[in-house]
Amino acid sequence: MTSRARDLALGLALLLLAALYAWWFRSDRHLPAVLLVFVAPPLLLLAGVALQRAPARFWAGVLALFWFSHGVMSAWVHRDALLYAGIEIVLSLSIVALVSVPGMRARFAKKRSP
Repeated sequence: MTSRARDLALGLALLLLAALYAWWFRSDRHLPAVLLVFVAPPLLLLAGVALQRAPARFWAGVLALFWFSHGVMSAWVHRDALLYAGIEIVLSLSIVALVSVPGMRARFAKKRSP
């Protein structure tokens, strides 16, 4: 997978995550707070990934761990939100995988003999 394809997949996952949160919490009485806490971070990271900023990829991976934890907690506690939580878990794991590709590739690459 090229870095361009990886960035496109990462951007799509971030966009889908922001859309998921916007749909999931659409009728919440604290909608401005939901938009600020849940929807804005993936969209800001999407902008950073689109501008090819390495820190955006790093922070997407870090925040994906929180998103994963939120999804597991929501699936465990709120059975009525199980579908949304499951999608959140899948998207967060895909974000972690996508930002980890370069490091994993470097770690397991065959070493050249001198």
